[in-house]
Amino acid sequence: MIKLNKTLATVALAGSVVAMSMPAMARDTISIVGSSTVYPFATVVAERFGTKTDFRTPKLESTGSGGGMKLFCQGIGTQHPDITNASRRMKASEYELCQKNGVSDITEFRIGSDGIVIASSKDAQNLELSLEQLFLALGSKVPVDGEWVANPNKSWSDVDSSLPNKPIRVMGPPPTSGTRDSFNELALAAGCDALPEAESLSKDDHKAICESVREDGAFIEAGENDNLIVQKLIGDTDMYGVFGYSFLEENADRLQAATLNGMVPTAEAIAADEYPVARSLFFYVKQAHVGVIPGIQEYVDEFTSNAAMGQNGYLKNVGLIVPPRDQLMNLMDKAENMPKLALEELK
Repeated sequence: MIKLNKTLATVALAGSVVAMSMPAMARDTISIVGSSTVYPFATVVAERFGTKTDFRTPKLESTGSGGGMKLFCQGIGTQHPDITNASRRMKASEYELCQKNGVSDITEFRIGSDGIVIASSKDAQNLELSLEQLFLALGSKVPVDGEWVANPNKSWSDVDSSLPNKPIRVMGPPPTSGTRDSFNELALAAGCDALPEAESLSKDDHKAICESVREDGAFIEAGENDNLIVQKLIGDTDMYGVFGYSFLEENADRLQAATLNGMVPTAEAIAADEYPVARSLFFYVKQAHVGVIPGIQEYVDEFTSNAAMGQNGYLKNVGLIVPPRDQLMNLMDKAENMPKLALEELK
């Protein structure tokens, strides 16, 4: 049935190509969008793929997870991306947008793990934070005398006298980023839940309050370029940054990570889900484009190969926390069979 659906989708896509302009008809390069966190790993795979096969090196754009999902779900046809990367799982609302626009057959690949870190220059005063303190520093509203009010904390020491007496200044990703989504859900909400005042919040109020970053200048959005945050931290010892563990590891000679709930981020702690702000990384394939845009199946095979994602694979060497062998075998099976993602899996 999957093969029949693929055939029908391919015919439909081919038919849509006929109606397109000549530049669109000529596309012979895989188009990949999405997460800035997954971007460096996908780039390494794309470059290897372009070197070792007869296919062109895929074109990658770092649009953020949310931005990538919007582009991916716009429709079928060569004017739309073939693959989107994500530093969090596809949302049910995004799946429904895909279905609405005819992107009905999607395969999901969970490619490994990453952690979100609070980092600073090695020349800066390092932080030892609980998630509760992190929320009190960066949440849009915090409880004061039993009431939720706009965050009044200006300095880290306003949150707790044990913290540095310097202004709260944290640079991080924008709302379109999967890292921002994960940070809000895994770090801020967890910190909020540690407060007794959170127990009485309704579901809607909990999301609005506990997953919202302050917008008064203490949190500075840096766009989708995590390397920009790294450069800012190196040049400003009063600044802290939010980004994926792989960027910390890549700049370990210049950056340090804050302790969160008594733990420093390590590959081992993240892989074991012991580090409090660990998350999974994904990419999604538009099945209708497989066999029409040259090389998609082969790119997926390369990404899920033992050479790329094995315990001695090249992606581990560039910072990806690769899945254990049994999960990698499941990924290889997925690459071969391209099972269709179901809405029920996302709820």
